[in-house]
Amino acid sequence: MPDDIDIEPQGDHEYLVIQASELEDVRTWFRLTPEALDEIGSDDEEDVVRRTVQFLRRHQDVADFPDVIELEDVIASYDDYLPAMIGD
Repeated sequence: MPDDIDIEPQGDHEYLVIQASELEDVRTWFRLTPEALDEIGSDDEEDVVRRTVQFLRRHQDVADFPDVIELEDVIASYDDYLPAMIGD
């Protein structure tokens, strides 16, 4: 797992993810829902956040991450997300 991903639990299924980029650290809020976690089949929220960051890095640069990422939006936007998460 990459060492440059810092995940800080914020309570209520929210996490602040800090990633190093070329210019400055990128801060992204991740919001999870119990329903989205059920779709993935995991209740280890921090692991889901880390694996989601790794998945998204394969699709875009860290500097292009939005300020807020809703897990349900990732599920809806990427056809290969659920198979990647369930298959890991």
